[in-house]
Amino acid sequence: MEHFEDLVVGRKARFGRYEVTREEVLDFAHKFDPQPFHLSDEAAAKTHFGRIAASGWHTCAMVMAMLIEHMKAHPQAGLGGVGIDELRWLKPVFPGDVLRVESELLEKTRSRSKPGMGSGRIRVTAFNQHDEPVMRYVNIFLIAVRDPETAGS
Repeated sequence: MEHFEDLVVGRKARFGRYEVTREEVLDFAHKFDPQPFHLSDEAAAKTHFGRIAASGWHTCAMVMAMLIEHMKAHPQAGLGGVGIDELRWLKPVFPGDVLRVESELLEKTRSRSKPGMGSGRIRVTAFNQHDEPVMRYVNIFLIAVRDPETAGS
């Protein structure tokens, strides 16, 4: 299991595969983001999308699913997230797209007030099957320290 001490700033990972289906795009939109261009080809044709597109929030959920699968294969002593910065939907995601993820650890900081934990910032980018970035954000997370009695990072 990976702890704070194991994190290497600059480390990159590439993982995941998620096939976007029309049924899932429509289901998510009906439940959570019922804007016309997520529900109808005719409505989407009148927008810059040109055709039905997945909600950006759906794209976030698909990326989260890939992140969780990656974390199952590479266990971490994660303590949850603190937030998301710099979320950008760079290109529309369409039914038929196949997504993947790349991540890069930007920084890590040992907590001064809570010796058992540290935090980090990781840039997460989703790409489609054409290797075009479709979404990017920075995730702020908490992670356990292996040995709280040791100082430093």
